Amino acid sequence: MTIVYILIAVLMFGLLIAIHEFGHFIAAKALGVRVNEFAIGMGPQLFSRRSGETSYSLRAFPIGGFCAMEGEGEDSDDPRAFGNKPAWKRFFILVAGAFFNFAAGVVLILALFSQVEGFVAPVVTGYMPGAEDLQQTGLLPGDRLYRVDGHRIYFNADALLYLDRAGDTVDLEVIRDGARVTLNGVSMPVRTLTDANGQQVQKRGVYIGQVEEATLGLKLKNAWYQSVSYVRMVWMSLGDLITGAVGVRDMSGPIGIVNAMGEMGAQSESAGEAVRNILNFVAFIAINLAVMNLLPIPALDGGQILFLVVDGVWHRLTRRRINQKYLGYINMAGFCCLIGLMVVVAVSDVVKLF
Repeated sequence: MTIVYILIAVLMFGLLIAIHEFGHFIAAKALGVRVNEFAIGMGPQLFSRRSGETSYSLRAFPIGGFCAMEGEGEDSDDPRAFGNKPAWKRFFILVAGAFFNFAAGVVLILALFSQVEGFVAPVVTGYMPGAEDLQQTGLLPGDRLYRVDGHRIYFNADALLYLDRAGDTVDLEVIRDGARVTLNGVSMPVRTLTDANGQQVQKRGVYIGQVEEATLGLKLKNAWYQSVSYVRMVWMSLGDLITGAVGVRDMSGPIGIVNAMGEMGAQSESAGEAVRNILNFVAFIAINLAVMNLLPIPALDGGQILFLVVDGVWHRLTRRRINQKYLGYINMAGFCCLIGLMVVVAVSDVVKLF
């Protein structure tokens, strides 16, 4: 069954790319920009068909895709060229791909949550044996964690994540009897305690997690909260990469992502659970792609948005525009660096497989 889940993962990954590029495509068409080619995948063409002014193609390698607009990265005399359109139109076209990915992630999460009967809320339910002293800190059973060290808490998993990253003392904000209560400098060191099975474990000593009925309103609200939580996880990962907490070896490209989806499906107890786990991971990847594509890096949408802002500032100062060929050079350099990074990550993914 593993190969089946891997094929599903490849299909899902390709679909996310198609959704992203379709966002650019539909925005470009709606705002009157000429689209020369809409492609899914990179490399040699496997299939191509022209309809009107646009060629639609499927390419060999499912690691990307593109919406080739007239005048993108080069000067063009065509009044419908991307570079000749007002800045606000170019901005919306560039943002549309990330927006479509984010929207796809939200829709997937909402679809998954529609089947949920209850959510685990970050509510303190008690203390582990030997950790009753935590009551003296002011943290009481029934308190709903609202912030941990300044981080907003939506779900039980959020509480566990940020408590895991916290030090021995934690700044908390809880909801108690409908009001917010601030508890600064709560001493909650990780210590050796005995769990319900009699095993020695390293824990902070507080039980967190209370099931709430999943009403329609709560499903809608939590679908949004889960999406926001995924955005925050992406930023956290980027921060860890910048600070050196994680390295390039810890990164995953398309190969690693597909393999992770395949393993996730194969290790699930049933086919239904496998599909749910894979779709939840796909939702996270969709939101991940939305955030990453808006980073101010050449060859990414965020890089082009940055150049759009720089060009606008330059025009106000000098009444001249930056030559599009320079933007093309910078994008090409960024694209080559991006491909180089993808190769390094792909090699790392293959090494980890074996």
